[in-house]
Order: sequence, then structure tokens, then C-alpha cells
Amino acid sequence: MKMIIEAIKFKQWADQRTLAAIEQVDSNAFPREYAFMLQQINHMVIVQDLFQARLTDSPVPHKHTNSETVPAFETLNERLTASGQWYREYANTLSDEAGQRVIAFTFADGKAGKLSVEEILFHIVSHSSYHRGSIANALDQAGVPHPVDGYGIYIHDQEPARRQ
Repeated sequence: MKMIIEAIKFKQWADQRTLAAIEQVDSNAFPREYAFMLQQINHMVIVQDLFQARLTDSPVPHKHTNSETVPAFETLNERLTASGQWYREYANTLSDEAGQRVIAFTFADGKAGKLSVEEILFHIVSHSSYHRGSIANALDQAGVPHPVDGYGIYIHDQEPARRQ
């Protein structure tokens, strides 16, 4: 579980860098790009909500992995940040044994699925990376430099002594 916990910390770091970059976009000059970025963050948060419910055996909070109405940036920023914190706290409580527990569930498309807790946490990390990549392209189109958010950059940011 140690590497999963580290990966979740990395995800939080990378998400915050992406959110900071989105804040710099001129939404009036680049409305399509901005709307796309918000839609991607909205999707990330909804997927995280769905898996959080599965991890806690709670009712499924969404029927789909997107919504007809996309919340404002401020709301998405708060939700993604809070979700990242929840996942970090959750992962920190798990033993290796608890990470192997398998959860059966139904995906939003109606298909059955089974993943271990550890696999769900890994999915959350990798799913976000994919969508941050899409957002990076939209940031470039909107004239805002996208943050470099690879794990190697993260670990050296967190542990600068590794550069020596």
C-alpha cells in the first residue's frame, strides 16, 4: 500500500497544479477550451465520487460519469480538492490486507465489475492522469502553459535533495 499512498499524494499535487493553470485561462477568449477543461474536471470528480461510494458501501451518488450541467470552476476546485483529501485519508487507514479486499459493483454503463481496494485506488490515480493530459492540451490551445506533472517531477519537488 505504500506506493498507492504515494501515488495518491502525487495525484493531489498534480491536480492542484492543473487547477491553478485552469484559473489562468481567459474563459471569454477561449470559451470552448475552458468549458472542456471544466467538463473534464467534472468527470474526474464524478468518477471519484462513484468509487468512493463503492469503497464505503454507500449509495451510488450519480447515474452517469458526467452531468448535463457542469458546475462552476470554484465548485469543481473545491470538490476535486476535497475528494483528493478523502482518498489520501482513506488510503492512509488501510492495511495491506484491507487493500486486497475485492469489491463487486456495477459500472455506470451497467456492466458488472470487480476490483480490489488497491486496484480502485490505482484506477483513481491513473484515470486522473489521463484526463489531466487532455486538459493540458486544452490549456496549450488557450495559451496557458500546462503544468508538467510527471511522477519524477513530483518526487523531486517533494524531495529536492534527490537532485544532488
